[in-house]
Amino acid sequence: MLHKIADYLIYELAGLDPATKLGDALNFFVYDTLKIFILLAVIIFISSVIRSYFPPERTMKILSRKKLFIGNILAALLGVVTPFCSCSAVPLFIGFVEAGVPLGVTFSFLIASPMVNEVAVVLLYGLFGWQVTAIYLGAGLLVAIFGGMIIGKLRLEKWVEEYVYDIRTGQSGEIAKQSFKERLQYAKWNVRDILGRVWLFVIVAIGIGGFIHGYVPEDFLAKIAGPGNPFAVPVAVLLGVPLYSNAAGVIPIVYALMEKGLSMGTVLAFMMAVTALSLPEMIILRKVLKPQMLGVFAGIMTVTIIIVGYVFNAIL
Repeated sequence: MLHKIADYLIYELAGLDPATKLGDALNFFVYDTLKIFILLAVIIFISSVIRSYFPPERTMKILSRKKLFIGNILAALLGVVTPFCSCSAVPLFIGFVEAGVPLGVTFSFLIASPMVNEVAVVLLYGLFGWQVTAIYLGAGLLVAIFGGMIIGKLRLEKWVEEYVYDIRTGQSGEIAKQSFKERLQYAKWNVRDILGRVWLFVIVAIGIGGFIHGYVPEDFLAKIAGPGNPFAVPVAVLLGVPLYSNAAGVIPIVYALMEKGLSMGTVLAFMMAVTALSLPEMIILRKVLKPQMLGVFAGIMTVTIIIVGYVFNAIL
């Protein structure tokens, strides 16, 4: 149905030739825009109802009681269904530390939440199928779990800004109960709020994806990040770091890159770098982390993401 709408708008109404690069790129843009925004609206609504049962207070309460490893696993899993974005990184980090959540467990949550959230999972399923979705979900959770464990084992609390430990959030620990109707109203509001904040990023990403799909020669991408380049995965990670996007925004670019023949591991590494290792994310986290801690975090993330990329390139 959506393909027919895109074909009608671009090839019939606009009169562009499907054999041209412009026609192909615009058709890709229109089709992906319709598909992704419909998926986003549905996914955000459903996931918001689920998220209403896991407010930050409850998440902190659960994680503060868990030990290393079990806490890292649980934190990574909770990160999938708990609201998180770059703008909330600082208050969430402070809240976790104040609630007594171990530093390593806190990082497992902070890594998983933007990288492997439910919006990314459902969009990946809609665009690529369950196999790719399962691979990305498993890889993202492994990075979050082991990245957090390594940080926890290093005992780097001294490299967290001192004021974080001095703050008292003033929360009573009580979690307000909501009726199901209130949860639905929250979900409806959340759809408008999230779409209002991410629509531009998604449109830009789809535009980039459309350009790659229609104009970028396959041999160009093959040279810089194709299967024949042994440094394809590090290159993909380096390309992803300067970008600023959430998982929903980067998926159209990933889709176009895969169409051009880039290996699965290389594409996964690129997506992980954009969502969990972006430069803007590091700038925001600098407010609560000293440069040494930020360097350790970025280093661990870079190494683990590159390893994941090489492993999946080897086995797929």
